[in-house]
Amino acid sequence: MAEAEAQSAPEETKLEWEKEQRRLKDQLITSNTETWQQEAELVGLERVGGVDLSYIKGDDKVACASLVVLSYPKMEVIYEDCHMVTLDAPYIAGFLAFREVPSLVEAVKILEEKRPDLMPQVLLVDGNGILHHRGFGVACHLGILTNLPTVGVAKNLLLVDGLENNETHKEQAKQLKKGGEFFHLQGSSGQILGAADIRSREFCAKVVREGKAEVVEPKDNPS
Repeated sequence: MAEAEAQSAPEETKLEWEKEQRRLKDQLITSNTETWQQEAELVGLERVGGVDLSYIKGDDKVACASLVVLSYPKMEVIYEDCHMVTLDAPYIAGFLAFREVPSLVEAVKILEEKRPDLMPQVLLVDGNGILHHRGFGVACHLGILTNLPTVGVAKNLLLVDGLENNETHKEQAKQLKKGGEFFHLQGSSGQILGAADIRSREFCAKVVREGKAEVVEPKDNPS
């Protein structure tokens, strides 16, 4: 259904959205700006947020917009909100932000109004960041509109800037053994676009592919 919408989307809509992406991208900051980012221990980081849109089965126009905030480093839930939303914008590959970000921005605004003391210091976003055809995915888009640092955590490897899910990529994944291990995704341009195959911890039943942000419980944990 989403593919059909993408094929029927007016060309002028794509051009308008591409222009808006370029405008917002001019505000993008890819270097560290927060004091807690200066050290590997992330001293000063106290709240981490995560946002996602989950679609109703059989209906790609109705979804549940979710925002959860965890304490750090204890990773305890200190805020959660879920509400149903209706999506008016069509799905167009490369322009997912125009379909999903308005609902996520609203979720952040609700938190800011209700509990400003629980605003996250960084947001994990289900989608790409600079690893995007135009270097401006959902995570970047949301970060600009909320003025929050964001990290894109996509489900699949987007094949841009020469990146390939080839034997070399798979071999790099096999080398990861310990919790927290990863390897950089560096494009043909030389730019580092992200990290892949992050293991959340040791003894994982599965490797988390391409930075997918999900909890993977261990089968057996000796501790």
